[in-house]
Amino acid sequence: MRFLKYFFLLLLTGCSQQRSGNVAVVGFLDLLEDETLAQARKGFFVALKENGLSDSLHNLKIIYRNAHGDQPTLLQACDYLVSQSPDLIATNPTLPTIVAVQKTKAIPVFMMVSPRPDLSGLTDKKGNAPANLFGVYETLDYIDTSVMLIHSVLPSVKKIGTTFNQSEPQSVMALKKIENRCAALGIEIVSQPVNNSSETQLVVAALLNKNIDAFFALPDNVVFASFEVIAKSCGDKKVPVFTSEEGLVKRGALAAFGADMYQWGHQAGMQAAQFLKSKSTEGLKPEIVKVRRKVYNAGQAKLYQINFDSDFIAVR
Repeated sequence: MRFLKYFFLLLLTGCSQQRSGNVAVVGFLDLLEDETLAQARKGFFVALKENGLSDSLHNLKIIYRNAHGDQPTLLQACDYLVSQSPDLIATNPTLPTIVAVQKTKAIPVFMMVSPRPDLSGLTDKKGNAPANLFGVYETLDYIDTSVMLIHSVLPSVKKIGTTFNQSEPQSVMALKKIENRCAALGIEIVSQPVNNSSETQLVVAALLNKNIDAFFALPDNVVFASFEVIAKSCGDKKVPVFTSEEGLVKRGALAAFGADMYQWGHQAGMQAAQFLKSKSTEGLKPEIVKVRRKVYNAGQAKLYQINFDSDFIAVR
């Protein structure tokens, strides 16, 4: 009798180990709580579910960590995820991507809401991205279209204000792109650095005091974290906000041309699902985001009495 009890215990243990072996483990590293970034995260996990990977199906374990905008917490969170040896680490947005590829060379990293690896300083002298970096990136080419969008919607625009994050390479590079495009169009660009969200209100107020005609919200982490402050400050002065992020249009910007955040995360999730199902990175590499579109906020359009043509999609 004791032997049978021991036998069944071994059998159950073996079944449990076999079942856990079929569970994919995904570490997800988020920088902060943000509605825009949350859309990318949602798209990522929807893509996994569409490929039959879900915690509800008991074949996916998610280890989620959010740094809440704090860099020391981000480093600790990444160390924890690496210590858990997940099958992959998903990163959202740029800073978690940079930290993750610095912390591990063995675990595949699937990025989203991140720039092309060379734009974030992740390539070697030969221009090669880290061998364990995959997922979906954006270039800065959309910036030219974004500035042209402002010019087409507000033909009389003479001066555009913006903030940039000095600690984010892509934010600085995006500013240079805006400056070049504005110079070609004869538009003055007024910029101020903002390195944390506590500075945003004062800096935006200073820009508004320079009589800007429009504000362009660059896609950096400070803007994501404090966009409501930007939208309110500009709204109080009747200065429309343009951006390259659809999620920010939903939060109060007038219009944008850029990546659909949900689809960005979904695209990264489809690539991650391919890896989890095949257990191989063969054929995978960082790829450019596929879905960009022109969008506008219907409420803001009514406020500023602007009619958008059929190329634009209304979002709420």
